Amino acid sequence: MAYDLITMGRIGVDMYPLQTGVPLTQVASFGKFLGGSATNVAVAASRLGRSTAVITRTGDDAFGRYVHDALRDFGVDDRWVTPVPGLNTPVTFCEVFPPDDFPLYFYRQPKAPDLEIDAHDLDLGAIGEASIFWVTGTGLSEEPSRTATLAALAHRAKSGTTVFDLDWRPMFWKDPESARPFYAEALRHTTVAVGNLDEVEVATGVREPHAAARALLDAGVELAVVKQGPKGVLAVNSKGESAEVPPLPVNVLNGLGAGDAFGGSLCHGLLEGWDLERIMRHANAAGAIVASRLECSSAMPTPAEVEAALAAGAVR
Repeated sequence: MAYDLITMGRIGVDMYPLQTGVPLTQVASFGKFLGGSATNVAVAASRLGRSTAVITRTGDDAFGRYVHDALRDFGVDDRWVTPVPGLNTPVTFCEVFPPDDFPLYFYRQPKAPDLEIDAHDLDLGAIGEASIFWVTGTGLSEEPSRTATLAALAHRAKSGTTVFDLDWRPMFWKDPESARPFYAEALRHTTVAVGNLDEVEVATGVREPHAAARALLDAGVELAVVKQGPKGVLAVNSKGESAEVPPLPVNVLNGLGAGDAFGGSLCHGLLEGWDLERIMRHANAAGAIVASRLECSSAMPTPAEVEAALAAGAVR
């Protein structure tokens, strides 16, 4: 079967403090949730009714078995989630200081299994047939994942919709300059680029939103989506159409995962053939809903929840 969406990239276990506004040294209890940006995007799209799968790797351990169970519970196909003997499934802790401070602590040493995705193991037929294929910047940070990511993009050759989530995580790279050539290569093979201001600057060397969007279009994509935080989101396509949409008012509890909800909704809107403004408004609403909740994957909204937020003009 051809999937609506296949994502490729990070997976792991998010350990979120059940007490907010306090440092990890004082947190007494945590909740365990499925995590990883590419995985969360697949979950978000599945919640919106899309058929999704994720390509990634885990440790051969109890947390690896947990993420398989969680994926199935969320309706995400886990057939391309395979174990790597000798490595541990990554765990990520965060601190929650609403409204805008959410430090992340990645435990991915000596190496995260999702960076062991090998080009020889890819189901290129399925990747080519998916309506949307989604890759991330983190997947370019180390081998063999880097070669696998670029090989998948080259095979797909811009068929359908191919999304590059710029996903800049400085702890996974030596510096932005070391990342930029690989980002440029990925952009050559993608039709949609999505990133916040820091991420578009890494990809293009430009930070001003409109200039960064133009630089992404010049790099080869057909749609550039620049997330501007409190200023909302800017979308510009190669046809000269653009939309700049303000954020939906929300009382932020945990901003982590909002971008992944945005990504799942973006895929949903592209598959529906909506115009740019409608896609951005729906994606903003999905992200705002998750920002109002503690967790990420299990917080992804249903279509009814997104429509209710849009009708109310805010997340309540």
